[in-house]
Amino acid sequence: MYRGLLAIAFILLIGGVGCETAQGPSPDAASDTVTVRVMTYNIEDVRTADVLNPDHPRLRKAAALIQRLRPDILLINEMTYDMPGGPDVKEGSAPGQNGRRFAENFLAVAQADTLEPLQYQALTPPTNTGLASGLDLDNDGRITMTYPAPAPSNPDGSPGPQSAGGRAYGNDAFGFGIFPGQYGMTLLVREGFRIDRDRVRSFRLLRWADLPDPNLPIDPATEEPWYTPDELETLRLSSKTHIDVPVTLPNGVTIHVLASHPTPPAFDGPEQRNVLRNAAEIRFWGDYLDDAAYIEDDSSQGGGLPADAPFVLMGDLNADPDEGDATEAITHHLLDHPRVQGDVTPTADSLGQTVYPDLDPDDTAQWGLRVDYVLPSENLPVQGSGVYRPVGADTAGVAVSDHFPVWLDVAVPPQP
Repeated sequence: MYRGLLAIAFILLIGGVGCETAQGPSPDAASDTVTVRVMTYNIEDVRTADVLNPDHPRLRKAAALIQRLRPDILLINEMTYDMPGGPDVKEGSAPGQNGRRFAENFLAVAQADTLEPLQYQALTPPTNTGLASGLDLDNDGRITMTYPAPAPSNPDGSPGPQSAGGRAYGNDAFGFGIFPGQYGMTLLVREGFRIDRDRVRSFRLLRWADLPDPNLPIDPATEEPWYTPDELETLRLSSKTHIDVPVTLPNGVTIHVLASHPTPPAFDGPEQRNVLRNAAEIRFWGDYLDDAAYIEDDSSQGGGLPADAPFVLMGDLNADPDEGDATEAITHHLLDHPRVQGDVTPTADSLGQTVYPDLDPDDTAQWGLRVDYVLPSENLPVQGSGVYRPVGADTAGVAVSDHFPVWLDVAVPPQP
């Protein structure tokens, strides 16, 4: 259940991690300060058929990497939400099981003789991606409500190619996905930590137009709003979901995991509907921390995060504060927010930087931007952080993702 000195030394010996090991909670953690490793990792388009196959080469590689870094709280972006009507989902089966399947089939099994398994509980929430809207959201004159069967994974485990029909379906979905549930997320919490499921708050249904001054897209060709009034009555803010997940630590303290995956600020036209939506999705979290009046979750509960609540805000936010196509929302609403330690910038170590010399030290994606974040609240002391760029054995054979894991160690003292 807890990491002992032998396990820590063992991880140090296998290479490629160096100081990237964290002390787990001690046996008397109920009265101790607990050091918690929090990590976000976009594994890239993990599908239901993938997690059902324990020999899936790409997911075995991802699991090995996670077993090296050993996070206590792990957010995986792009984990398909298995829902009725989705590919490879058996009729009558319970939805939202892919996170559990990944934990049981991959993380609970040692992926090498030098690695130890990890036990996690999983929360895989519903997502807007690939969910048919019944609206012509891309303004191509057609409403696409059905999707073609997606191509299977390639032999190396990488996702199969998208089709024109799949993209047409995704462009009219509430969030882009070529099939229902694609690009969802899952939160994994290690044994000894507890997800307070009765207090999870979801904002998946909140409408974009509900934000004050929502900065909606305009069609520059007509100077008319891109979305019709009827579409705005239905169009949701979150391209996947925004969730607030309370996690209780072994010492009894609860921290809130604020998780999301805003749409990329790309793949649109001169109206910049995705650029503006990305900014609005990021802005929501700043408003949530400010207890903005419009905040209402999917259970009709109002209000934001209490002022003294410790939190980590995490996920693939698809926004670099210095480069790329995103707006300044990531800086204005989050990095400069008084409740956020925005000056904590995880970076690659010297070996990781040597292997990827064309990237900036803080780039979290192989295509050269900082897009993945673990942002701690100002009341959580930070003990270490990093962007893990695979080296040595981690680079051999199967490519896992075009994103790197981003981790942060925080010290959480017991409540007075």
